[in-house]
Amino acid sequence: MRRSSAPAALADIVGVLLFCIIGRRSHAEGLTAAGVADTAWPFLVGAAAGWLLSRAWRHPTAVVPTGVVVWACTVAVGMLLRKATSEGVAFSFVVVASAATAVMLLGWRVAIAALQRRPGQT
Repeated sequence: MRRSSAPAALADIVGVLLFCIIGRRSHAEGLTAAGVADTAWPFLVGAAAGWLLSRAWRHPTAVVPTGVVVWACTVAVGMLLRKATSEGVAFSFVVVASAATAVMLLGWRVAIAALQRRPGQT
C-alpha cells in the first residue's frame, strides 16, 4: 500500500467503526471494545474486500470507482458475513446500514473532491 493511501484506509476504518459505535449506542448495546469489534468485523472485512477489488491504493480518495466499490463491498460482504454467523440482516437494517456507511465511506471522499476542485472548473 502506498504511504499516501494509509490515511484513506484509516478514514474508511474509522467510518466503519463510527457506524458500529453509533448503531450500538442507539440500540442501548454496550460500547465495550469487544462489543464494537463483534459488530464491526464483518463490515471491516467487507471494506478490505472493497479495497482489494477496487485496488483502492491507486486512487484512494476517488469517489468513483474506489469509494463506490469499497462502500458496496462493505455492505454486501458485511451482510453476508452477518447472515453466515446468524446475526441480524433485517431489511430495515440493510437500508440503514447502506445509508450510514454511504455517508461514512463516500462522504469524506466527496468532501475531498469538492476541496480539490478549482474555481471555474466543472
